[in-house]
Amino acid sequence: MVDENDRKHLRRCVELATEALEAGDEPFGSVLVGADGAVVAEDRNRVALGDRTRHPEFELARWAAANMTPEERAAATVYTSGEHCPMCAAAHAWVGLGRIVYATSSAQLTAWLADMGISGPPVRPLPITEVAPGIPVEGPVAEFAEEIHRLHRRLHAR
Repeated sequence: MVDENDRKHLRRCVELATEALEAGDEPFGSVLVGADGAVVAEDRNRVALGDRTRHPEFELARWAAANMTPEERAAATVYTSGEHCPMCAAAHAWVGLGRIVYATSSAQLTAWLADMGISGPPVRPLPITEVAPGIPVEGPVAEFAEEIHRLHRRLHAR
C-alpha cells in the first residue's frame, strides 16, 4: 500500500522528470531510498545525448551495486515517475534491489503515445512483474497520472 511517505518520494520523481524535460530530455525521474527512509541517490533521464540506456532506474541500479551492500540494496526502495522498462527491471533484479513504487505504468504511457500518434519504444513495454517476478511492486498511483501525461504531451509537442 502506498502511503504519504511514498507519495513524497514520487513527488520528487515528478520534479526530476520535469527537470529532465526542461533539460531537453525525456521526462523520467527516479529516487533510491534506504531502509531508514533517507534518500541515498536520485537521477533523471539522460538519453538525449545518444545513449538510450541512460534511464534513471538503470543508473540507480549501477549506483547501488557500487555503493550499497547486498543487504542494503534488498531493503531499499526505488521510486520512479514511470514503470521500469524491461532493461531497468532486469538491472534492478540483477543487483538485488528491493521494492519498486511507480507513479504511472508502461501501459498508461503506451496509450498516451498511441493517442498522440507516436509509435512505442523499440523494446516491448512489459510489466516489471513479468521481467522480475520476485520484486514487490506498487503502482500506478492515480494522483500523478495527469501531471506526467502533461509532461509527455509537452515532450512530443516540440
